[in-house]
Amino acid sequence: MKKNVLAAIICLSFAINATAQKLDKFGADLGKKSLMGKEVRVPYTEMSNYFGFIKPGAAPDEVVNGKKMYYVYVWVPIAAPEIGIRMISPVPEGMKPGATDMVSADFTANVADTKSYFDTWITFERAESILKLDDIKSKIKTTKWISIESNDDSSEMPAQPSGSKYNSLMRITSDTGNPTKSLVMGLYRIGFTTYKKGEVNGSFLAQVGAPIKLPGVKIASKPEELSVQ
Repeated sequence: MKKNVLAAIICLSFAINATAQKLDKFGADLGKKSLMGKEVRVPYTEMSNYFGFIKPGAAPDEVVNGKKMYYVYVWVPIAAPEIGIRMISPVPEGMKPGATDMVSADFTANVADTKSYFDTWITFERAESILKLDDIKSKIKTTKWISIESNDDSSEMPAQPSGSKYNSLMRITSDTGNPTKSLVMGLYRIGFTTYKKGEVNGSFLAQVGAPIKLPGVKIASKPEELSVQ
């Protein structure tokens, strides 16, 4: 009898852990309601996925305040009323890239490594002078990046293998009266690193959601890749 009880507890533990690793639907702030004391969100109708991997010792795109910062670039083809961004590391077990998802070469090369992960810390910025895909090549090195939002830990996101909720999520509502907060057509980037100074290593899934269709949204690890996709 004791063995049966122990086996049942172990099975339940695995079941709870498997459930915790699942990524729930990404809901918008737009149209959010309160129902019986709980927030109810309508899932984003537009969702773009980027599967990436940072190898041990990989050179960062930039060092900011002593932290190694890496970037994922996003082309937003039309003005959006809201954009949601979330990042989880490692990529949840059972989640694999679909036919329309964007996948980095490093993720493909390290797909067998499902254990490495990092404490995500993300930012969202817009390139001030890049409003057309054709502008990327000539202006990417000189454009000013406008900071829009940042996030460290989100209680909405699943816990990491350590048990800590160190994955990141943010929702940005466009403010047309504020040029630095207006989600216009153009080039954006998601910056990511760890909260504490240290190495960024492991797989991650970055998702960009919107409450409207964004025909032609693109995500890439290098800005020049966006104009040739």
